[in-house]
Amino acid sequence: MPNITVARRRNVLALHRRFLEGAVAAGLPAKGLDQSFAKKIEISPSMWSQIKSSRPIGDNLARQIERHCDVEAGWLDKEDRPSEVPDAAEDRFIAAARQAWRTANAKGKRELGGWLKKHVQDADPPP
Repeated sequence: MPNITVARRRNVLALHRRFLEGAVAAGLPAKGLDQSFAKKIEISPSMWSQIKSSRPIGDNLARQIERHCDVEAGWLDKEDRPSEVPDAAEDRFIAAARQAWRTANAKGKRELGGWLKKHVQDADPPP
């Protein structure tokens, strides 16, 4: 049985992450970005905090969030979407890859890039 509550929370966290990444890339300070996201989706910062932890997202709020985040209606409801929120193992991998890249010379960087490109090409496409 589909669990729309879990899907909506996972997907709204992905939208939140996109928002944070865009804001940081634009040079905005990290402080206050949760409040800015809440304002963008037209809810209170308190409600956003509740949603992040446990509050279910109803149909009307889901459609409101989708409108304000410029995604199609029903986007939050999709369960088969790959998670955009990294888990701890992914974070460790990215940190190790970053360290390998930063300590490699030009030849090492070419080899790392070639290895990664080969493995991405060899991977099965997502269903």
